[in-house]
Amino acid sequence: MTTAHLAFDETNDAIADRVRVMRSSAVRDLFSAATRADVISLSGGMPDVSLLPASALEAAMGAALRDERAIALQYGPTDGLASTRRVVCDLMRDIGVRVKPDQVLLTSGAQQALDLLAKTFINPSDIIIAEGPTYLGALQAFSAYQPDVRCIPFDEDGMRMDLLEAELKTIGKGNPRLKFCYTIPNFQNPGGVTMSMERRKRLLELSHEYGFFVVEDDPYGRLRYDGGHMVPLKALDSDVVYLGTVSKTFAPGLRTGWIVAPKTVLARINLVKQGTDLCGSAMNQVVVEHYFVDTPWERTLQGFVKVYRERRDAMLAALDEFFPPEASWTHPEGGFFVWVTLPPYFDTDSMLSEALEAGVTYVPGNSFFPDGKTGRNSMRINFSYETPEKIAEAIRRLAGAIQDRLDLYRAFIAAGAIKVPEEA
Repeated sequence: MTTAHLAFDETNDAIADRVRVMRSSAVRDLFSAATRADVISLSGGMPDVSLLPASALEAAMGAALRDERAIALQYGPTDGLASTRRVVCDLMRDIGVRVKPDQVLLTSGAQQALDLLAKTFINPSDIIIAEGPTYLGALQAFSAYQPDVRCIPFDEDGMRMDLLEAELKTIGKGNPRLKFCYTIPNFQNPGGVTMSMERRKRLLELSHEYGFFVVEDDPYGRLRYDGGHMVPLKALDSDVVYLGTVSKTFAPGLRTGWIVAPKTVLARINLVKQGTDLCGSAMNQVVVEHYFVDTPWERTLQGFVKVYRERRDAMLAALDEFFPPEASWTHPEGGFFVWVTLPPYFDTDSMLSEALEAGVTYVPGNSFFPDGKTGRNSMRINFSYETPEKIAEAIRRLAGAIQDRLDLYRAFIAAGAIKVPEEA
């Protein structure tokens, strides 16, 4: 007698269709390469947690274990501890948004918030609008639910409203398939650009005109190096669904984020979250609470801003010095990232192995588009983690790899193997 064996490979029918269309994160895939001693990583979006003062960490964690271990080590409510949600309300008030604790739901980082939103709202073939390029973690979260993601290009002032309006006209007013617009208005990931106030207001007008809601992802808003504070979309329209996190201003390892939304929306998300994890880590929430209540975190944040500004300036100076004239790049006022664009015939995805040989990593631009093909002539580079000296050396190495590729492309163009559009 023989027993049938179920082989879990790519062809097995047991694998759900929605999983088959999911792509691995390019950033996750690059982590192992980035840990090599001879490689300088410009790929990850990691904060420099070594800048956190040990005294603040000891105070927050000590309070959690010494004074509140009965809460910190126990199950908690699905929407998060009430005391931590009150702290989130205080943080939101600082940036111009007034909310109550029952309008806040805590999540395991903003990444879980994206998955919960997708699970709650997206049916297969529903239309989602996003910047193009956009955060690859959002694309991963959305792709499991098989939406039709429409990407709207940006410029230095953020998502282009003229192109958004043109796309909305093709979709049509009141189209039930159109669900929401996902945007990172402050120091966009991966573009580094910031949406102007005029465009923020226009986006909200269009959302009401065409019947979709806006999801505002704001992990970098407090990390501004130039200019003044930009009022969040949530402060302009209470219907906006706002996503926040401590990952960039405190510690990503604590996996604590939040959703601020109308109570009717949170009720549905809460129901979905019950089936996902019952509740988040009470320990992490208590530590976050004590950090933002008991320690001089604003001073620590100012230290972050100072260091990251120096690193951004080092990257922009190195780009000016080493990169070829065929390249262009954004000039972020804050956040972690610079977006580099090369000639349309360039392929940064296929160049990655050569860059690794030269001892530097980046994220190819096609990772930030839903089709995995658009944006192959672009790349995202990060300045938050390495020192200014290492950033300059990484850019020098990367420029060498780009120059070698450009020389190769020029030879192909001269031989007629590559056709260059006249406008390029």
